[in-house]
Amino acid sequence: MSKKRSRITNPEPFLPLGADAFSSKKRSKPPKRHQDEETLVPSSVSSRILKEARLQQREILHEEDDEAQVVQNDSENKIVIAQMHGLKGGDEEEDDVDDFEGFSESQSQFGQWDFQDEINEEDEKLLEAFLSKEDRPQRTLADIILEKIKQSDAQVSSVEQPMPKLDSSIIELYKGVGKLLSKYNSGKMPKALKHIPSLQFWEEVLYLTEPENWSPNAMYQATRIFASNMSVKKVERFYKLVLLPRVRDDIRKNKRLHFALYQSLKKALYKPAAFNKGILFPLCESRTCTLREAVIIGSIIEKISIPSLQSSVALLKLAEMEYYGTTSYFIKLLIEKKYALPYRALDALVAHFMRFYDDERVMPVIWHQSLLAFAQRYKHELTKEDKVNLNTLVQRQRHKLVTPEILRELNNSRNRGEKDDDLMSISTPVYVVSKTIVEDRFDLPEVPMEED
Repeated sequence: MSKKRSRITNPEPFLPLGADAFSSKKRSKPPKRHQDEETLVPSSVSSRILKEARLQQREILHEEDDEAQVVQNDSENKIVIAQMHGLKGGDEEEDDVDDFEGFSESQSQFGQWDFQDEINEEDEKLLEAFLSKEDRPQRTLADIILEKIKQSDAQVSSVEQPMPKLDSSIIELYKGVGKLLSKYNSGKMPKALKHIPSLQFWEEVLYLTEPENWSPNAMYQATRIFASNMSVKKVERFYKLVLLPRVRDDIRKNKRLHFALYQSLKKALYKPAAFNKGILFPLCESRTCTLREAVIIGSIIEKISIPSLQSSVALLKLAEMEYYGTTSYFIKLLIEKKYALPYRALDALVAHFMRFYDDERVMPVIWHQSLLAFAQRYKHELTKEDKVNLNTLVQRQRHKLVTPEILRELNNSRNRGEKDDDLMSISTPVYVVSKTIVEDRFDLPEVPMEED
């Protein structure tokens, strides 16, 4: 008991957990370096920091001023498009198109495809004999819209749907979009342009933006958007009325094609059927396609893969089309893709070449080259009658270098339906040829031995 009392009567003193305790602990720690020695930033360093901050602030203000118009147009687009679709709110989905950095000057100046080596002056003179002498300007979107306006004003037929009366705010909006696209170089496209594929009267709205004045980079971005979001019929009309006239006009003025417009043609092949109906066929049917245009646009067909079905349809259409010189160049390019063509397309090509049996004009070299490519690729799929007809054709339409090659390909090939190795032509019976050799181990030949 005495021990317990001594412990209780002499307890160890407690320190209160108050502010004094914490303050004592803080005072016990040594001061930090920046507290002990408070040094100031030198004046030379601070002046440099302020100078860089001012420069960055100026750049930010400059960027904000450049993008102010685009932001204002985007906000107006949300309200107008919501009214057009009958929506109450202006919420839109986020932009799903990546930022476009534009094509550099080196690409636009030196990256343009110059085909001077492939274009021969003699070939151009021969092709002029097959081109139309009539000056037929190609119809554009503006021409078609103006015709519709005249028809609606005159009320020629009550069955035809009248031109829509667009709201003044929409007209001002898309005219502003057209001014922006005429100066477009890089960055995001206006959202009002991306809503055009979903509009019922998209041609009239697109006409307000004046596509003939778009910059090449804006044409590339528009082709990219429309090819992805439009149906085949709609994008076919965009190719035919907007893209093709712009490409031909650029080639005619500059004797070559701008890099951004060349990329636009490559994007147009995203839908091959629309490319054929909107660019290839109208170009050949215009009867004014020059060799330069054929070489430049044909390089797109040569570089990019096209489905075999669309290639077959294109060959069939070109073969049945009225011939105007440069058509042979596109036929040659499609043949050299080496697709398996249906017999209908092959028969149409044979009939296409046989149309020149009685032609007294001197055929251009590209015509002979297309016939040679056809004989090389599909000689085994031609009938015996087709080969006889082609032999008589090349006897009348001769070329000193190409015709011997055509005859060699036609005469040293099998006919349609025949096999490579006809086993019935072998003199030895089939069962003897296919019989395996059996050796008798006991029937050994005598081996002469040397004398001891």
